[in-house]
Order: sequence, then structure tokens, then C-alpha cells
Amino acid sequence: MSQLQAQPLTLSKSQKVWVLVSVGLGVFMSTLDVGIINVALPSLVQTFHTDFPTTQWAVLSYQLVSSGLVLGATRLGDMWGKKYLYLGGLIIFTLSSLLCGMAPGIEWLIGFRALQGLGGVFISGLGLAIVTEIFPSSERGRAVGIIGSVVSLGIALGPSAGGLILDWFGWRTIFLINIPLGIVTSFLIARVVPPSGRIAGKQKFDYFGAMLAVLTLGNFGLGMTFGQSQGFSSVNALVLLSVAVLSFLSFLVVESILEQPLLELNLFRNLHMSMGLLSGWLTFTVIGGALLITPFFLERVKEYPTAKVGLLLAVSPVLSGLIAPLAGLLSDRFGSRLISSIGLALMIGGCLGISTFDAQLTELGYVQRYFIYGIGLGLFQSPNNSAVMGAASQERLGIASGLLSLSRTSGNTVGVALIGAVFGGLIASVAAGADVSVAPLPAIVTGFQGTFRFAALILCIAAIASVLRFEKRKREHLKDKAVNIFKQGKH
Repeated sequence: MSQLQAQPLTLSKSQKVWVLVSVGLGVFMSTLDVGIINVALPSLVQTFHTDFPTTQWAVLSYQLVSSGLVLGATRLGDMWGKKYLYLGGLIIFTLSSLLCGMAPGIEWLIGFRALQGLGGVFISGLGLAIVTEIFPSSERGRAVGIIGSVVSLGIALGPSAGGLILDWFGWRTIFLINIPLGIVTSFLIARVVPPSGRIAGKQKFDYFGAMLAVLTLGNFGLGMTFGQSQGFSSVNALVLLSVAVLSFLSFLVVESILEQPLLELNLFRNLHMSMGLLSGWLTFTVIGGALLITPFFLERVKEYPTAKVGLLLAVSPVLSGLIAPLAGLLSDRFGSRLISSIGLALMIGGCLGISTFDAQLTELGYVQRYFIYGIGLGLFQSPNNSAVMGAASQERLGIASGLLSLSRTSGNTVGVALIGAVFGGLIASVAAGADVSVAPLPAIVTGFQGTFRFAALILCIAAIASVLRFEKRKREHLKDKAVNIFKQGKH
């Protein structure tokens, strides 16, 4: 195993706080931007005199680039040092935001958004790795929790902030607002973040593996997108998903035989990492699906206005963000196992509570159930992320952070398709094959309730995966203890 060429200097408490602030600002900017553009899509259709499917590529181009390149970007962070790649990502993100704000046509905007995704992948992929590298294990949970709260805050503020900016200043401002924030954040990163450690010895970047990863993740994302819009039996969806599967199998073969692969497959032998990634991925399938069908229920069944729906949707991420630093602090003190298990239990209870939503639902009833769900999410996510990062060796922190980012994005993608399909299927079974858009309200209520019971089942599987890693660690600890006692007895 290669060793790090240099380790970051021991920092004072105030220096570590400034590192956390600077990294958090970058993560907040990129997270906010993901949600903020969705609000502007109708305005973009009118401004550029185009159709909605074309305009959606302004979102898809960012997502495809940022998800397709995440493994390559984070591997480079481990090889070359995370600080300067994170800083480079910030500069690219800021400059591309300026270009997006000046785009003369929808095709230009789509291209500039892809460039913005290139910057975003270094920010989202390496931010957590920098924090993990700076903070010792005794403080890691709280630091990771704070980054988690920043992500939740960005998710919560994106739609509402986007709506206000759009109403007051126009769609170009949603991109131009990144420029002053990006300049300040870049200055802070350059000044307060120490150079990251790099792997000693001659390192080769796995270009073939990186290409296969892009083919896998890009075709998977496109295939899921076409599957949702055209049906998973359509030619486009079948071809793209088939290419994704073949590319993934080829990727596994290549990575298993190379001496310096893009992704060391033996990382997944560590159950703390593999089961943590799996439980996180399953959780994000539920989150992605919930964000898809909950607005539909509130608008169709409750007939709430868009502004009210946006406020109600913010309940869960705001609560999750508020509880995340506390969850990290508790995991530092009591361990990740207890806190993450409580979090998943609360999320399961929250989903079962949400599955009782009906036409008589009140705003208070909504908040009460999503309160449980949001608190559970905050309690699970920070300890889980901390446990995954803690399971990675120092020279693999970048790729571990990238895998967490990938579990989030791919989980959301699968969740939208899976939960959406279950929701539509349950409605069709009740309303004699009626489409979701024209189904009667009782059928929508029934479909919504059944879908959240299904979501609770997914979270039960996530809980089992989460517990398995800790049980393995417990057995290994008992085995080591028994061996030590035996050796002492012989002496």
C-alpha cells in the first residue's frame, strides 16, 4: 500500500474552523445551485422560445458530467492533492456561472452548465475528504455533521431562493449570484486550507477505467431519464441501460487486473465502508422518491399553492440540517452504530406515519410526520458518512468521498424511477389503468400511502445493512480480545 508523501500540519482550533467554513461555503454554493435552476425552467422555455424537454438538458448536462466524472476527479485528488483540485473546481464553477448568466441561447446554456458540472464534481467530491483529512477521528463526526447540515440547507433554500431571485431579478441572476460567493470562497480556500497529502511514488492514472466509469454512469443516467419519460421498454432506455451494464462489467474486470486502478475493489471488503455506502444509497432512493411524489400529493390532493408546497417541502431538509451537527457530536461520543440506528428507526417510523396521509391532512399533521422523518435523516446521515470516511485509509479519502457522492446521486436517480414506478403502478391498479395525471383523488391517496409503506421497507433493508457492518466489527474485536487473552495465558 502506498503511503502519503506529506501529511497536513496539525492545525489550531481556529484554523480548523476556518477550513470548515471555507469548504462549507463551496459545498453550499454547489448544492444550492442544483435545486435553484429547477425553478427557472419555465422561464427558460419562454426566454429562449424552446420546449421543456430541450430546456431540461440544462439540468441533465450538469448532472451527467458531475456524476460521470466523480470517480476520476476524486482519484486525482488522492494522487495530486485535494486542496488545489478543490480550488480549481471552485474557479471553474465560478467562471462557468458567469458564462451561464451571459448565455445567448439554450444550446450555449446547456454547454456552460456541463462546464459548471465539471467544477461542481471537484467541490462535491473532495470537500468531505478535505474535512476528514483535517479533523482527527475524535472530532470527525461533528465536522462531517456540519458539512451535512450545509448540504441540507442548500437543498432547502434552493427552490425558495430560486423563486425569489427569479421574481425580483430574472433568471440570469440565479447564476450570477455565484460569482461573489465563488470569489470569496476561492480566496479562503487558498489562504486557510493546508496542502493535502499526496501518495508517494510514481502513480499512474487509470484512463481506461475512468472512460468506462464515464460510459457506465453517463449511460445509466441517460437510460433512467429516458426510462422515466418514454418507458423502460423503449428502445432508447433499453440501449442506454444495456451499454451501462456492459460498461460496468468491463469496468469491474479492468479494475480487478490493474496494479493501480481507478477504484480498488478490495475497498468493498471493508464492511464498514461497503455496508455504509449501501445503506446510504438505499436511504437516498427513498429521499429522491419522496421529493418526487410528495409535491404531487400536496398539489393534487390538498390543492396547495406552489409557494406553500415549497415551504412544506423545506421541513425535512431544514430539520435534518439542524440536527446533523448534533448527530455528529453524539457519534463522536457514543459511536456511529447507536446514532445511525436510531436515525434509521425514526425514518422508518416517519415513512409509516407519512403513509397515513389522506385528503383530511392538515399542515400540522404534515409537519409532525415529516418532523420524525427529518430528524431521523439527520441522525443517520452524519454518523454514516463519518463511519464510511473513517473506514478509508488516508491515501484513499478522496475516492471514499467520491463514492459517498456517487451513492447520493445514483440513489436519487434510482429513487425517482423506482418510487415513481411504484406510485404509478399502485394508482393504475386502483383506477383501472388510469395515468397519474388524470387519476381520481382516492386513487392518488391509495397510491401515495402504499408507496411510503414500500419506502419504509427499503429503509428496513438499509437498517439491516447498517447493523451488519457493526456486527462484523464487534465479532472481530471479540476475536482479537480472545487471541490476546490466549497469548497472555501461554506466557
